[in-house]
Formats: sequence, C-alpha cells, structure tokens
Amino acid sequence: MKEQWSDILPVAQVRLARPTDKLQEVERFYCDGVGLKKLGSFEGHQGYDGIMIGLPGLPYHLEFTQHENGSPCPAPSKDNLLVLYIPDQQCVEEIAQRLAKVGYPEVASENPYWLKHGAVTIEDPDGWRLVLMPTNGIG
Repeated sequence: MKEQWSDILPVAQVRLARPTDKLQEVERFYCDGVGLKKLGSFEGHQGYDGIMIGLPGLPYHLEFTQHENGSPCPAPSKDNLLVLYIPDQQCVEEIAQRLAKVGYPEVASENPYWLKHGAVTIEDPDGWRLVLMPTNGIG
C-alpha cells in the first residue's frame, strides 16, 4: 500500500522556485546537462518568463523565472545545495561529463561528506550548487 500524506498537510505537488537572469543557460544546464525534462513554460506573464523542469510523471519540479526588469539571484553560500540521489557512480560520472561538455565542470564541495561518499558538486549558471550523489555511496 502506498503511503499518503497526512490529512494535516494534504500536499499534491512540490515545486522549488527561484529567479534567474540566465533563463536559457539554466534550461541548458538542467535539461541538456543534468537530463531533467522541461515540463512547461510561460512568457510575458505580468513581466515574467519561466520554465518548469523535473521528472515526467512525478510531482517534484524546479521552476525558474526571469523578470523583464531583471531577476538577479546570487547563490547564498557554497553549502546551499540541490542534491539528486543517482543509482550508481557510473551514472553520476556520465552526468558530470555531460555538464562539463556544456561548460559546467566539477567544483570542490564545501562539505567533505559529499566527496567522501563519491558525490560530484557542480555550480549552475547562477552559482547555485548541484550535488550528484550515488546511492551506492551511502553507507
């Protein structure tokens, strides 16, 4: 039996949203580099353009918006992370290679835990950090 959310918090979907001034570069990073899918987009919505990126069929999405007057979004620290748990080390390395090919090489992680467990840390176009963590590295 599939576990359901509590009646106290009947969440149907989770979406993390943030602004960017580099909408096309962010799309290239997360779609072409990471391999997530563009699930939707909008243009000219009260001055905003945006994209929703995620895993098809799952209710977890990233939304990136860009305002016509600018949408700066400097990363707050090197330890604010989006962590994707990936089935194995080979898959992590393949994703990291794709990202390097589109201009985003691995960077040193702030927290040594990630490297110790085989994770790869990469900064997106805005400097926000993505950690690719192999699930076989968890122990």
